[in-house]
Amino acid sequence: MHDLPRELSIEKLAELFGGRSRFVERLAERADPLGEARDVLGELPEAEQVEALNAHPPIGAGRLTGRSAAEQGSDDDPAVLARLAELNEAYEERFGFRFLVFVNRRPRREIVPVFEERLARTREEELETGLDQLVAIARDRASTAR
Repeated sequence: MHDLPRELSIEKLAELFGGRSRFVERLAERADPLGEARDVLGELPEAEQVEALNAHPPIGAGRLTGRSAAEQGSDDDPAVLARLAELNEAYEERFGFRFLVFVNRRPRREIVPVFEERLARTREEELETGLDQLVAIARDRASTAR
């Protein structure tokens, strides 16, 4: 990943991190955006951390495009999609930000138990986990883009 740095525009970083946010804009100013991403997230006020998480589409969303669609697979079981919609709603209501998990091309049905387990955690744990997952997703996307 160290051969990518200055080649990462705001648009490319937005693609890697799920959407444009103040975090992405700050990251674009760094010499090694992917290498410094987690540190930058840790320096941000919580509102900007939440904005970065919320830039990502929800797991199981109906009209995913591009990388999110490929990563989440084609598991279109209506019961799984309905359960994910319920879990997304419960999670965002409980924690105030979007659930992020490094899907790594697992079927959506395999994400349901992960989702359920993480709903029992504290908000602080979930915020840290979500930020870690955001970086893991972006790094994976960057490594498969070459």
